[in-house]
Amino acid sequence: MNYIGQSVTKAFELILGFDPDIYFIVWTSVRIAATSAFLATLAGVPLGLLLALKKFKGKRVVSAILNTLMAVPTVVIGILVYSFLTHQAPLGSMGLLFTPTAIVIGQFFLAFPIVAAMVFSVAQGKDKKILKTAYGLGATPFGAIKSFIWEIKIPLLAAIMAGFGRVIGEVGVAMMLGGNIYRYTRTMTTAIALETSKGEFALGLALGFILLIVALGVNSTVSYINYRSEKA
Repeated sequence: MNYIGQSVTKAFELILGFDPDIYFIVWTSVRIAATSAFLATLAGVPLGLLLALKKFKGKRVVSAILNTLMAVPTVVIGILVYSFLTHQAPLGSMGLLFTPTAIVIGQFFLAFPIVAAMVFSVAQGKDKKILKTAYGLGATPFGAIKSFIWEIKIPLLAAIMAGFGRVIGEVGVAMMLGGNIYRYTRTMTTAIALETSKGEFALGLALGFILLIVALGVNSTVSYINYRSEKA
């Protein structure tokens, strides 16, 4: 128990002392996760809206694939992306493996189905009279879609935050595609795994506490957004 108490004390000393290594790792994690979530938003929101507002063959198949991808383990995504980025692979000559870009690519495939599926669910349940009203007022197709998006902006933001939450705490993709390289691709989760295995329990705890705070912030934001959506 004394060892645990000392480790917790040391962890808070590292956090409050603004240890440069810790905060560089935190910044790397947040930057990579935010980039992945942003790209997933650019791809997932249009797809989710398309599935909800358009009728086409294979719609159910696409929806089923998205729901399946939401539950795919991160190591599966990691090995699939790795197989395309390794030196012998088609994209190996680009030198992306073990770089932040490789992690972003892997985490994009983790966040994308979540964003798309949540947007699809929200848009499908929203009253489509919004579009009809917009068209009736003389809006262009782009203007009508813009009005529709504005009406679902709160749950839409929740979907984006959920995508960010999915990738900020994952370890499989970050480890396999980033390589856990010091001051380059080391994220909070990979650093926690490494430092704990080395016996640096205090450093692992410090990063764990920060990761919990970030996760709590994301979940609290999503909960608040959903609350606002229900009250609207």
